[in-house]
Amino acid sequence: MSNISRRKFIITSSVVAVTSILAHGCSSSKSDSAKTDSATSSNSKLANNSPKVETTTAKLGFIALTDSAPLIIAKEKGFFTKYGMTDVEISKQKSWPVTRDNLKIGSSGGGIDGAHILSPMPYLLTINDKVPMYLLARLNINGQAISVAEKFKDLKIGLQSKLLKESVTKAKADKKSLKVAMTFPGGTHDLWMRYWLAAGGINPDQDVILQAVPPPQMVANMKVGTVDAFCVGEPWNAQLVSQKLGYTALSTGELWNDHPEKAFAMRQDWVDKNPNATQALLMAIMEAQQWCDQAENKEEMCKICADRKYFNVAVADILERAKGNIDYGDGRKEQNFAYRMKYWEDNASYPYKSHDTWFLTEEIRWGYLPKDTKVKEIVDQVNREDLWKQAAKALGVAAAEIPASSSRGVETFFDGVKFDSEKPEEYLKSLQIKKV
Repeated sequence: MSNISRRKFIITSSVVAVTSILAHGCSSSKSDSAKTDSATSSNSKLANNSPKVETTTAKLGFIALTDSAPLIIAKEKGFFTKYGMTDVEISKQKSWPVTRDNLKIGSSGGGIDGAHILSPMPYLLTINDKVPMYLLARLNINGQAISVAEKFKDLKIGLQSKLLKESVTKAKADKKSLKVAMTFPGGTHDLWMRYWLAAGGINPDQDVILQAVPPPQMVANMKVGTVDAFCVGEPWNAQLVSQKLGYTALSTGELWNDHPEKAFAMRQDWVDKNPNATQALLMAIMEAQQWCDQAENKEEMCKICADRKYFNVAVADILERAKGNIDYGDGRKEQNFAYRMKYWEDNASYPYKSHDTWFLTEEIRWGYLPKDTKVKEIVDQVNREDLWKQAAKALGVAAAEIPASSSRGVETFFDGVKFDSEKPEEYLKSLQIKKV
């Protein structure tokens, strides 16, 4: 399906060693850990609107990225317990392929029941791996970035990737093609990087070497020179800047404002067997999303997530961008950034089917899925916006905050290209660089 071989998935012992060095003593103190361990006390009482759950147990995976915060906060602030899910385990995953494989085997086989996940992955699991999944909620919008190595600082690379084209052409001619990293073939970071490069006339499959690297290893790979640019979520872009190893070219929200990013997804068989427990999990995660979006909670959120058992990074690597303040690392700085990560605001949690239609159209564009993929049929199967609405109503979410439509409307990208989920073929035809 993909021309990205396993050999290109960089996980070497030397890189792991560098990753350890890069931690630079940044794990949270024992006192911070103690605070998070006792945080559940505020919500330990079962809520009156809790569903009668079939099981109190679920095992959910996450990757060390700031957009996993709703799952972590739901656990640490006691929201899972509040809705009757007293035995939820939040399990750190080493990479997206590990997340995929653990979802394939399920908790009964030592894996996981659901996860904080790249939005296209439930579809790839359902279609390619024959493991039916349900996408239950979006976890966030915006908040990712494309970063480049310090050696490109003079080029002042930003939203326009064409500024990189001369370097790409020269490196290719010298048989030293630039190495560009994303986190998972067909995942969101792959699609953002591909869109950005292609918009500037750079073919991601022919002009550069596109390879997969686990998020926590991105900075280490940049340090040792095995990648020249990468697309990943936070805190890894901010950590790159803080260590003066590179700079942020752009936030992905600049590519597509309020774009969908991570999702909360579960195995179909688990959801079908435990509909009330699924609702309880959704209610807890949605309340955590609301909590995470409150300005007064940002510092506590970052302290909890920075802890050794979650991200194992300095709080400073998370906090400012989480608050909407971005230092690009090249002299540009923004306060109250318009493209900050949102967990609940502007319908961030709602799983619009129109967005999943875009993801599948891009999978077709780059050859990850066949052209004859029945997009609408598979979106209707995997996307369970109905369960989101059910949980939202049980949670007491105001009617005005529950979208009436499965589509957010026609989307416009930074280069003027438009996407209408009712006419995905027209969008695909309009793109100059593609595999189809």
